[in-house]
Amino acid sequence: MLLALAGVAHAHQIKAAISTVLFNPRTENIEIMHRFNLHDAEHAVKTMFDKQSDILKDKQTQLRFAEYAAQRFSLRDSDNQSLVLKLVGFEVEGKHFWVYQETEQPPILKGLSIRHDALRDLWPQQINTINVEGNGELKTLEFRDNVELLEVKFERAH
Repeated sequence: MLLALAGVAHAHQIKAAISTVLFNPRTENIEIMHRFNLHDAEHAVKTMFDKQSDILKDKQTQLRFAEYAAQRFSLRDSDNQSLVLKLVGFEVEGKHFWVYQETEQPPILKGLSIRHDALRDLWPQQINTINVEGNGELKTLEFRDNVELLEVKFERAH
């Protein structure tokens, strides 16, 4: 019985999100996909917006959460110029809430500085992991504790 209770407690304490920053050669865009645990997103909207917020059924709540997540994620090039990210969509899929963003790939890109603060303002234990794919080797970044900005360098300027 203790193992069953531990599993239930753990399900409520995940506090982690994973994102992919994908260099898509077909579209020549940088595509960003954020995956949040739906349970965490449900708790977050009730805290941030109001107790009646329903991320499962209410498109307005979904949009507000997607905008919140998008505002707390940013990319800067190696010259510290902000890349303008566009929110392109969001969806509930199974136990996850997805937020999609994109931007055009700069002609020359030596590296990126990335900020990912979503849900970290609510929960200090929130961990946001980012995988950067499609421009050299896969690179993984982890935002935890007081980490606010992380960088990736590319072997060849893209």
